[in-house]
Amino acid sequence: MNRLPEAKVAVIGDVMIDVYLKGIIERISPEAPVPVVRAKSQNAVPGGAANVAANIVALGAQAILVGVIGPDGADLCHALESLGLSHVDGLVVDESRRTIRKQRIMAGQQVVRIDFEDTHELSKDIEAKVIAHALRAIDNVEAVILSDYGKGVLTPAVVKAINAHARAQNKPVIVDPKQRDLSWYRGATLITPNRAELTAATGLPCESDEQAAKAAKAAQIAFDGDILLTRSEKGLSYYPREGEVAHQPTRAREVFDVSGAGDTVVATLATALAVKADFAEAMNFANHAAGIVVAKAGTATTTLEELREAIELSDGHSLTGGALVERHVAAAMCRHWQRQGLKVGMANGCFDLIHPGHIALIRQASEACDKLIMALNTDASVSRLKGPTRPVQKEAARAQVIGAVKGVDLVVLFDEETPLELIEALQPDVLVKGADYTVETVVGADIVLARGGRVVLADLIAGQSTTRLIRDMA
Repeated sequence: MNRLPEAKVAVIGDVMIDVYLKGIIERISPEAPVPVVRAKSQNAVPGGAANVAANIVALGAQAILVGVIGPDGADLCHALESLGLSHVDGLVVDESRRTIRKQRIMAGQQVVRIDFEDTHELSKDIEAKVIAHALRAIDNVEAVILSDYGKGVLTPAVVKAINAHARAQNKPVIVDPKQRDLSWYRGATLITPNRAELTAATGLPCESDEQAAKAAKAAQIAFDGDILLTRSEKGLSYYPREGEVAHQPTRAREVFDVSGAGDTVVATLATALAVKADFAEAMNFANHAAGIVVAKAGTATTTLEELREAIELSDGHSLTGGALVERHVAAAMCRHWQRQGLKVGMANGCFDLIHPGHIALIRQASEACDKLIMALNTDASVSRLKGPTRPVQKEAARAQVIGAVKGVDLVVLFDEETPLELIEALQPDVLVKGADYTVETVVGADIVLARGGRVVLADLIAGQSTTRLIRDMA
């Protein structure tokens, strides 16, 4: 994953701009039985092939965009440049058409969409310019995306020229298809249809695994290439011409808006393949990226940091409260909670032979935050601090007991003598220690306070300690 920013990808296809006008509905129009939307704000983001390029740039990689705009395309170019996509020289200006614009009126939900577009055939001159820009772009990248929204840019001549040029340089071509005749894309490496697109192309249903496999096989007869089928809530399915079929369940935790999810899949997949990731890894990246963007409103992208966090958390989808996790998973979960606006607290200690004092501290810690992470010293760390006869209970047992206490959301181990490195990794909002400390003597207090957090000194129960319990048992 760390190599993704090294990728260079060409995106060729139907560029457009998505405009979101947001407002509120307060009344019905006296002119017709329709709602009146009082406008509050408006923003514009790249759409279509331009959104594919924006997704690549959001991952830190480079994209070269080739497409057709009208003389009114300045706002799209500005939107792309504001996102850091500086390679807009490949946008050919066609005086005979408008830049495709999708205007959405939003008032809590989408009220209506208005499309401004011209989809007549490209002139031979414009087509030749698109081909020239596309071939030049292919020479400077490691992977190619054909983003076809059926708006007329990816003509048979354009597709044929791109596929031949890329194949001569052994560079993969990934197609997000819209044509029902999939032979249109022959020569490309891979197509990424969704279920509706595959059904439209083959006339076959593809809801179940068996149906999807039959539809993919029929599509391969026409296309003669590999197929990555996006199946919404069922995830992704890969049908290679040779080799094993692979399925991955969806990584989406919640679905708010599916706009642009296909763009994210093809962008992330191509970016990974551009840096020579194996296909299973690239598919996993694309699946996680799609799971992120469908939880966002409107046409969206995902950052490399969000993708890294999602993958780190992938083993934690079914985590129950109080689970013992690795440090990197705890850090990722901490960031995930904080993105949701939750306050994350952390308390640490040996917690060897749980007693009422421990329970009281945990209760106070839980009340001070929304999510509580308990950090336990490893067995080796406890021995260094307490002597060779400690701990009485091994770290796995201690973690299991602490994790079962009400209010504990995660448990993580640390081997260092102090939890400083762990605090630096987690960046909690609340740090909890017993009242036998002062704020000045709490390890990591400066880190938490510096980011606007707070330190809580929990009240202690007199006479409660593990050392005393062990002495009394002797």
